[in-house]
Amino acid sequence: MKELPIHIQLRPESNKTLYEQIYEYIRDEIRAGSLLQNEKLPSARFMAEYLQVSRTTVDMAYDQLVSEGYLEARPRRGYFVSTFEELNAIDEISRREMPESYGKRQEPSIRYDFSPNAIDMRHFPYATWKKITKSILVDANSKMFSLGESQGDLSLRTTICRYLHGSRGVNCEPEQIIIGAGNDYLLLLLEKILGRHVHVAMENPTYVRAYKIFRSCAYPVSFIPMDESGIRVDCLRQTDARVAYVMPSHQYPTGISMPIGRRMELLKWAAEAEERYLIEDDYDSEFRYKGKPLPSLQASDNGGRVVYIGTFSKAIAPAIRISYMVLPYPLLERYRSECSFYSSTVSRIDQTILNEFIQDGYFERYLNKMRKQYREKHDLILNELKPFENAFQVSGSNAGLHVILTDKRGRSEDELAHIAAKADVKVYQMRDFRMGETEDEPAMLILGYGALTSEEIKEGIARLREVWI
Repeated sequence: MKELPIHIQLRPESNKTLYEQIYEYIRDEIRAGSLLQNEKLPSARFMAEYLQVSRTTVDMAYDQLVSEGYLEARPRRGYFVSTFEELNAIDEISRREMPESYGKRQEPSIRYDFSPNAIDMRHFPYATWKKITKSILVDANSKMFSLGESQGDLSLRTTICRYLHGSRGVNCEPEQIIIGAGNDYLLLLLEKILGRHVHVAMENPTYVRAYKIFRSCAYPVSFIPMDESGIRVDCLRQTDARVAYVMPSHQYPTGISMPIGRRMELLKWAAEAEERYLIEDDYDSEFRYKGKPLPSLQASDNGGRVVYIGTFSKAIAPAIRISYMVLPYPLLERYRSECSFYSSTVSRIDQTILNEFIQDGYFERYLNKMRKQYREKHDLILNELKPFENAFQVSGSNAGLHVILTDKRGRSEDELAHIAAKADVKVYQMRDFRMGETEDEPAMLILGYGALTSEEIKEGIARLREVWI
């Protein structure tokens, strides 16, 4: 039986009896959510021995909690915290007893949330994933539960290598790939490989989470302005940055796709000095609605200057938490000599499931289905936004899962977001992705459509039309 964290401080000198003190402690823990619904409590005998009190004292406390509905006594099984339905009335009493300020920091629920990060999970092949998982666990042996290789299982790295070459033009060998639990881990690992206090340049606006990770590594960061082709290399040259973090295929959040000319400028910049590298975050690369996905920047790298990072979180599910990093050979040697002692952060079971999901063709079929779903939503939101053309410029389309509206009437992002919230619609402001001092920019709002249904997109845009136009 799981032993619960019991920290009852019984005070014999109190004017309350011992059984009352036990009763009040457990009651308060349940109300606070520290004891979860259906969680089993220690037996009365165990509790009595632990607290050095009589069994009768504990029985009285438990009986009182059962009579008030906090606990449920199950024959021959013990005492359990009551289920949600049984605690509804108690929750109402608890809320009335709470101070008015409690919970005010929580954001109010918004009916139509145009989040650029959310994806549609309604079509996820749960049955297929469950079948693969069951099959793997049935055939599992001691090897699967061992630690495994620090870079990730060779079988999955080989599968990822083949997938990247076929879909993104990435040129690599399985030995160059490192598998990690999310991009956050890979960026932190990269800090160990590149060294401390490396000057990093980032596009502006940029992916804020990556910026926070770089700052946590004590990296100096320069923000480089962008034009219609992406990061401005002329401005990059004015810094002493050693590393540039870029998203050339579909920049987040602007949606800009970097043309080949600008890519060649970037690669030239990286080749002009020793120890210069480009970190290519291949954000949203799978979802492009006109033509084929653009080749990666790494595909054009002949000098070993590009670190390629990708993830399955967007294409499959956020909970998968499996990302990958392709290291050029100079950095791979450094990883092997200085960082290979770090254990893989992805379980071998999850790696095996994903490997079979890709190898057996389920991933490709699911990706094709989602491309079709997202293309329909993409076309729908662009059609619904046609009445906005006199008030907004629409950009960032044809790829990814969001579009951008640039205001033509001189209104502020705060004003537009506030008006939208009053209509029960949440939109996202570009200023939240801009770093450092920037020149005055027109108001730009980000509308993600990935997780919304067609009906929600129509209704949400209709509400924005009423309050914005």
